[in-house]
Amino acid sequence: MKKLELGLDYATNISFAVAGIATIVMMVHVVADVSGKYLFNSPIWGTLETVSGYYMVMVVVLPLAYVARNEGHIIVELFTSRLPKRTIAGVEITVGCMSFGFMSLLTWKTAQEAWFRTIQGEVWDIADGSMIIWPSRWLLPIGAGVMTLCVLFQLIQNIKYVSHQR
Repeated sequence: MKKLELGLDYATNISFAVAGIATIVMMVHVVADVSGKYLFNSPIWGTLETVSGYYMVMVVVLPLAYVARNEGHIIVELFTSRLPKRTIAGVEITVGCMSFGFMSLLTWKTAQEAWFRTIQGEVWDIADGSMIIWPSRWLLPIGAGVMTLCVLFQLIQNIKYVSHQR
């Protein structure tokens, strides 16, 4: 179980780092585009499409697993703050099962779509031609898949906790 935890930590940290690098590269790309447009009357080809089709997908989807792994999502404890720990663990197991089901479905459906778009060779039409976009479709199932593993790991931990409380 410890090796699984280390592997999961590695995967979440890598996805988080890739998202951070994508953020920095996106900022440099946009600044270069705007500078080129206004200083030299020569913007960078396909900046809007690259930002929306690649960078933003990485920035939004890849950190999800890191946030889930470090329990960084917003939690409202209005109704559960005074419940016993065992009951809270039961609520977390229920939520974990629902989250695992949703994330598994999201991973599966986005992988199907990515596969379809890969076979299709998806491109976006842009002003001066076309841009290959199908590789970015794989970022969604990768990000969702790593988050699914994080949710599953946390679910197993909660089940262990409840079973040891008996």
